[in-house]
Amino acid sequence: MRLKFIIFYISFPLLIFSQGMKITHGPYLQGMGENGVTVVWTTNNDALSWVELAPAGDDSFYAAERPRFYDYEHGNKNIGKLHRVTLSGLSPGTEYRYRIFSKEMIGYEGYSVTYGKVVASNVFSQKPYTFKTLNRKKERLAFKVVNDIHAQNSNLKSMLGSINKSNTDLVIFNGDMISTVNHEEEIFSAFMDTSVDLFAKEVPIFYARGNHETRGKASPAFFNYFPTNTGEYYYTFQAGPVFFVVLDSGEDKPDSDIEYSGLACFDEYRSRQKTWLESVTSSAEFKDAPFRIVIVHIPPAGSTWHGTKEVADKFVSTLNNARIDVMLCGHTHDYQFISKGEEKNIDFPILINDDETWLDITVDADIVIRQKDMSGKTLHVHTFIPHPGDCIPPQPTR
Repeated sequence: MRLKFIIFYISFPLLIFSQGMKITHGPYLQGMGENGVTVVWTTNNDALSWVELAPAGDDSFYAAERPRFYDYEHGNKNIGKLHRVTLSGLSPGTEYRYRIFSKEMIGYEGYSVTYGKVVASNVFSQKPYTFKTLNRKKERLAFKVVNDIHAQNSNLKSMLGSINKSNTDLVIFNGDMISTVNHEEEIFSAFMDTSVDLFAKEVPIFYARGNHETRGKASPAFFNYFPTNTGEYYYTFQAGPVFFVVLDSGEDKPDSDIEYSGLACFDEYRSRQKTWLESVTSSAEFKDAPFRIVIVHIPPAGSTWHGTKEVADKFVSTLNNARIDVMLCGHTHDYQFISKGEEKNIDFPILINDDETWLDITVDADIVIRQKDMSGKTLHVHTFIPHPGDCIPPQPTR
């Protein structure tokens, strides 16, 4: 009788702890490429997680055993509340269906592991989530850009509420989607929960860090939620005819500013980034792309602040004469278009988007950017034709 009581006493807390296991945020798509993508979500308790993948089709997700992709590093499957599963070996421009799973881990000691409840996205009574990989041979690209949302979810809904996978290939967040990152949970309450509800389960996001994402005690963990193909906030990708260069402009004041409490090292960081950028612009992939668009939060013009001067001093000379079609910026909370040659020593056009407007962009035989307000009204239209000598794919039939 005494032995039975001891067993009950040990196991009862485990049963209580395993109750309420759930997916708390996501999933959403990161690092989309031609051959892979990373699916990100969170759970309330520690868990072992994986994704099941199926080709596009009308058959049931249960029609066959689906391949599993696990969240792992260095051969070990990860256990935690943040789950990032990379799907690899995919084909360009191909649609897939996916389902996420998390198996709660209640106890782990030595070789003994105790699992609890398994939670998953619903493919029994609902359609599975889908996505389409990028394809550089795709003749037409449609994407949206927003910036400086600062946790205004109502604005985000107004701007991106009509997005779906049939009208948008990807979305770019060009910095300051949040004001400070004191707790990781704020990433979701500020903008990602809204983004997931609107589109991010099926339309990928590409993130350019702003100066406000660098602030707060949880800011060092911010990258964990938005992984890239370089392991840095600066990276490149090609979608359709566009080669994108995403830069990280860092903070806007000197590293020694009292606001940063001795924690900033952005001057050296931007210098290291400059070396990387030089290698990118000299690559055949960059040079051979029909169009080249630079995404960076702080513009290299329009201010005498330190961050602006650093972006100008360390990035512009490399980008000049690199046939940049347009640079897209935010930060100033004020719309401005700077034509090529209008600003001294800058050899490409710059479009600075407002905090209460968004960019609706299509690319085929040229780049057309429509700046729209929250009602969807077009405020400005900018068209960029190819540089002389660029190889542009034939314009698709509309």
